[in-house]
Amino acid sequence: MTRAGIVQLVGAQKEVIECREAGSPEEALAELNHQRPDLVLTDISMPGRSGLEFIKDVLALHRGLPILVVSMHDEAIYAERALRAGARGYIMKEAGGEKLLKAIRRVLDGQVYVSDQLAATLLDSMTGGRPRGSTSPIEKLSDREFEIFQLIGQGKSTRHIAVQLHISQKTVDAHRSHIKEKLDLKDATSLVRHAVRWVETER
Repeated sequence: MTRAGIVQLVGAQKEVIECREAGSPEEALAELNHQRPDLVLTDISMPGRSGLEFIKDVLALHRGLPILVVSMHDEAIYAERALRAGARGYIMKEAGGEKLLKAIRRVLDGQVYVSDQLAATLLDSMTGGRPRGSTSPIEKLSDREFEIFQLIGQGKSTRHIAVQLHISQKTVDAHRSHIKEKLDLKDATSLVRHAVRWVETER
């Protein structure tokens, strides 16, 4: 329903020739093989794949294609990761239609879009006002570790995570060890408890 609303909003703008949609990363990548749009809008939560990995996949195949993330997830946690992955902007769904159109136009003009609050935070960190990574231990995790941490919090087993991410169970176990070390968690039970609590907080 949200996607349909965005399609209707964007498609109604006079400068838009066509606005198409896809229900999964696979559908989107297949669509991109047939035609290259001026802009891709994507979420962070996607069926079967992390939005961060989707951004990297799109840019690996279509270098320079502008991507704007439109998500319900807190920009304080996800926006910087999305920008590092190659997105040109990040806007939360709660910002509303007017700001979304502003973000789209800014990204199409070759600029980067983030909220004023996030822009101030990023500038502050760059100028030494706040050490990077000091807000939350979660920021210490790599994108892949962060993705696995989320899946653990969703109750997924090592085997399910390996199948979903197309990696070996041994690789998942290695990532779990790194996550425990970075978050200073003693054992697997502590990791699961911490991940579940974090996922519930995000919802």
